[in-house]
Amino acid sequence: MAQPFELPDFYMPYPARLNPHVETAREHSRQWARQMDMLEGSGIWDQSDLDAHDYALLCAYTHPDTSAEALSLVTDWYVWVFFFDDYFLDKFKRTQDREAGKQHLARLPAFMPMDLATPMPEPENPVEAGLADLWRRTVPSMSMEWRARFAESTENLLNESLWELSNINAGRVSNPVEYIEMRRKVGGAPWSSGLVEYAVGAEVPAKVAASRPLRVLRDAFSDGVHLRNDLFSYQREIEEEGELSNGVLVLERFLDCTTQEAADAVNDLLTSRLQQFENTTLLELPQLFADQGLNPRECADVLLYVKGLQDWQSGGHEWHMRSSRYMNGGGADAPAGLTPWGPFALTGLGTQSANITSLIALTGAKRLRSYSHVPFTKVGPSRVPDLNPPFPLQLSPHLEGSRRHVIDWAHRMGILEAQPGVPNSDVWNEELLAGYDLALCSAGLDPDATPEELDLSACWLAWGTYGDDYYPVVFGAPRDLAGAKRCTARMSACMPLDDSTPPEPVNALERGLIDLWSRTAGPMRPADRAKFRAAIENMTASWLWELENQFHNRVPDPIDYIEMRRHTFGSDLTMSLCRLRHGKQVPPAVYESGPMRSLENAVSDYATLLNDVFSYQKEIEYEGEIHNGVLVVQNFFDIDYPTGLRLVHELMESRLSQFLHVAENELPVLYDDFELSAEARHEVDTYVSELKDWIAGILNWHRECVRYKEADLRRNFAPKTDWVAGGPTGLGTSAARVRLPLPAAS
Repeated sequence: MAQPFELPDFYMPYPARLNPHVETAREHSRQWARQMDMLEGSGIWDQSDLDAHDYALLCAYTHPDTSAEALSLVTDWYVWVFFFDDYFLDKFKRTQDREAGKQHLARLPAFMPMDLATPMPEPENPVEAGLADLWRRTVPSMSMEWRARFAESTENLLNESLWELSNINAGRVSNPVEYIEMRRKVGGAPWSSGLVEYAVGAEVPAKVAASRPLRVLRDAFSDGVHLRNDLFSYQREIEEEGELSNGVLVLERFLDCTTQEAADAVNDLLTSRLQQFENTTLLELPQLFADQGLNPRECADVLLYVKGLQDWQSGGHEWHMRSSRYMNGGGADAPAGLTPWGPFALTGLGTQSANITSLIALTGAKRLRSYSHVPFTKVGPSRVPDLNPPFPLQLSPHLEGSRRHVIDWAHRMGILEAQPGVPNSDVWNEELLAGYDLALCSAGLDPDATPEELDLSACWLAWGTYGDDYYPVVFGAPRDLAGAKRCTARMSACMPLDDSTPPEPVNALERGLIDLWSRTAGPMRPADRAKFRAAIENMTASWLWELENQFHNRVPDPIDYIEMRRHTFGSDLTMSLCRLRHGKQVPPAVYESGPMRSLENAVSDYATLLNDVFSYQKEIEYEGEIHNGVLVVQNFFDIDYPTGLRLVHELMESRLSQFLHVAENELPVLYDDFELSAEARHEVDTYVSELKDWIAGILNWHRECVRYKEADLRRNFAPKTDWVAGGPTGLGTSAARVRLPLPAAS
């Protein structure tokens, strides 16, 4: 059978190495699979299938330094997970029997107890038998924190198979952002990263496991693994199995291009994710070690883990080139893709794409382009496409009163004046704040709010926007990242989770936060208060991320941008205010479920990209910004503004379609899965209606506020003195320029 496309040249700077215990693991895995009834008689595999797939070779490449005993155990885990995948395909996907698949998945967590003294059910099939055996053999040497993380990633891997099944039932191909997010769960790479900790004998310290650098490393690693697998498995999944969850197919449909062009685009995204991994390792990890005070052993453990992830990338690539399971032009007998060159060429297993000239050719231009954007490029008026979400605009009748309240509150907090001893901190005045009209935004976001609720919502928007403007002016221009971190840390102290007294405020930012926190968090339950504070901390931490990128003049990786933009825009903050009103009847697990996160992320992405479309000229031409979705797309694909805008608009529409799809098709299933009461279902339905108001209100605000039209930009933001590029942007961002005195005439 002819291949549907030519495999691209892959960026893989880390040569694959083979564990010397491969044959021991290979023989062990055969015996273990037979003991678990996975071979002859299972209806799924026989020994020839297992031998052809050669999971021992995969594990020997991806874990080259682990012991024979550990390699055999890790190999058994991979035999199990691939058997599960084929078992689920045969029993439930091909039959499209979602209910039976749901029942099968519901039993599996019982075979992963945190305490091995907890009795397990009697296994009823090879999947359950294998999981029970592996769990007993693995967890005694790992901490409780690792057990919880690994059990969660295993459950995600298993449970999100229902998402794939639902899409097959609907004949639906996901959009690119949705696909990347869901692929992390169903694709298994986060699960693999947990086994890396076991294999290298070094756990990630619990106090940094949830930090941004470690999360980005896991996500970038996962995306690299999955996108590579999509390229090799396209023929098998699309042509033989009827799958719809493949990155090449997703981009083929989204970009309306040929299969070859889609494959090349997937490879470009794969390269970008690997380079994001490198950037995070080199720039963010050292700062994390210092900020968290990790001791030398803890630092070494993290670095061993990072090295393990690198080994997995290169080893996984080599295995794909050799396994009969995938499209690779002949597997082990295929010729090397690139010819080694010169005296420094790397030769042997795993080095076909590791020579110097190929690395430069494959990555040099793309990497350089990310750092070579010229700030303040003249782009002309922002071009706003036809945006007509099917949600009617509703405005609160209390709008006028809220407008007056916001300005009065800003005066009382000191937001409309320079901060004592802080140069260039007079970022706002009353005229600008009135023009921003943040109460109008709140009136659309929450048209049914009481006067007090609307005032509070508008003040939160004003505070977040002020902080988003304050950071680039006060910390960005002087490149004072240390000062920005101190400011951020103090803001956390302004939001006590108990009844303790916050610190005495030293500036308007702290004074406003303390006031809003006391008015908002006081009536909350402790768990809700912690979640709300986390949403605010995510937003303030994202301002630091923007500052760091601005210092390096680095246009972000597209996936990192989309995910961080939700925080810089304040989506979590505003959605949290909505969720908390509906939390009493709705179990917290509902809001943490895949469909609800998918729903919220889709709405957030539509709104953030909408802001990027309207603010393009303001940010690119007037502020020297790099954090704009249109610019990110332009940079990644090396295309012009109109083409980048078209792709962003299409992504917006696809995210909006996803929101509607989840609301109409996935939430009713979620209700049944959780057996929600009529009251809880009504609460969630009301929340979905509020998200529709959220979209309509944000669009109306962008159209009406004095902010984005070229005439407004010339009047409010045109430089009257020398100006220095700013940094963070978000909903209602103020001019991110720093006023400096003109030099004396010579």
